[in-house]
Amino acid sequence: MEYYSLLLPLALILVLSKTAGVLLNKIGVPQVIGMIAAGILVGLIGFIPNQTVLTPAVEEGLSFLAKIGVVIIMFSAGLDTDLKKVKHTGTAAIVITVLGVIVPLVAGFAVAGAFLGFANVYNCLFYGVILTATSVSVTVATLKELGKLDSKVGTAIISAAIIDDVIGIALLSLIVGLDGAGSGSNLGLIGRAISASGATVAASSEIWIVLANIALFFAVGIGVGLGFRFLFKRLALHHHHFRRIAIYAFALCFIYAYAAEAWFGVADITGAFMAGLLLSGLKESSYIDRKADISTYMIFGPVFFANIGVITMMQIVRGEFTMTPLFIWFGVAFVAVGLLGKLIGCGVGAKLCRYSLSDSLRVGLGMMARAEVVLICTQKGVQSGLVSPSITPFVLAIILISSLLTPLLLKLTYRHERIPHEPPDIPPIAQ
Repeated sequence: MEYYSLLLPLALILVLSKTAGVLLNKIGVPQVIGMIAAGILVGLIGFIPNQTVLTPAVEEGLSFLAKIGVVIIMFSAGLDTDLKKVKHTGTAAIVITVLGVIVPLVAGFAVAGAFLGFANVYNCLFYGVILTATSVSVTVATLKELGKLDSKVGTAIISAAIIDDVIGIALLSLIVGLDGAGSGSNLGLIGRAISASGATVAASSEIWIVLANIALFFAVGIGVGLGFRFLFKRLALHHHHFRRIAIYAFALCFIYAYAAEAWFGVADITGAFMAGLLLSGLKESSYIDRKADISTYMIFGPVFFANIGVITMMQIVRGEFTMTPLFIWFGVAFVAVGLLGKLIGCGVGAKLCRYSLSDSLRVGLGMMARAEVVLICTQKGVQSGLVSPSITPFVLAIILISSLLTPLLLKLTYRHERIPHEPPDIPPIAQ
């Protein structure tokens, strides 16, 4: 592929992503949707006969940039994770998260099995894993506007979302690992060691091998990471806000992402998330995160989300994207359980922790919102062959519906309460 052939699609993606993002943001829709819409518009080029803009080589190039983008996005998510907030809610955050994961996971698994069959249990499980993801950026913005971000409900939602991310990423790695182990392609260090010894890996022992690899990854990753964390602390003492710190942090992110996938059979995004988590809370964390955000915001983020739209349209062009009546009904049910699963699971969890009925409803509504993490999980499932690409429009529907309903319904639950009005102390970021 001539490198310049990638430049025109990149230019179109960046211009359309920003334009669509700004327009949608004005009506309260996340800019992520605008980036995906930009990809769909670019993908329309594929319908032009004999077009030379979206060639297979260009698609491969965009896919490569998108994969780098998702690693950086998850690294930034780890950097943004504030584990100290979990201490403020303690048991409540854990109960809310666990039920908020179990209910949609089981519901997604059951719906997938009911419509598509239980022939491959890992496929059904991954549909459930997709629904465990949450993203509370819309909720945080709404609660901040209502002056309730530091309330009992706000703290519980933020803490539960942090734990939710950790559990969701671990589940994703587990299911991908189990499916890979079943095909003999993702045994990790322990599985390869057993194979090298001449022993046969029994099907019944595959789950233990995968779990052992995941446990080993977290043990080694945290152990080595504490050393890296100490080095970054020392480095920050003498080189405050030096770009070399951000560069070293990016290198750590890529090393962890590579090691996770290549050595332990764990998803690369899990490694990137752990790298960010290890560097969170440091004096230079916000500086590193700002640099990661710039890289993501300028090119990698728009390419990742737009590439979802491009892939979808090109699959339609090639006739790969089929939608049977049965799958449409499955998709509708998938959206319904995706929204209700979080609402019921997290709401019941809050109620079990003796929150009032109204506060329990608010927690459930707040945790219902989805954004980039659910898309990342979906794309990982598509790439692994665990879910059908046809599920993508329904995942987008979950994001759009939850992003619109969450702020509206949250505001309705506070309609009888006095909302403190304070002038903003931070100027709005220019769009």
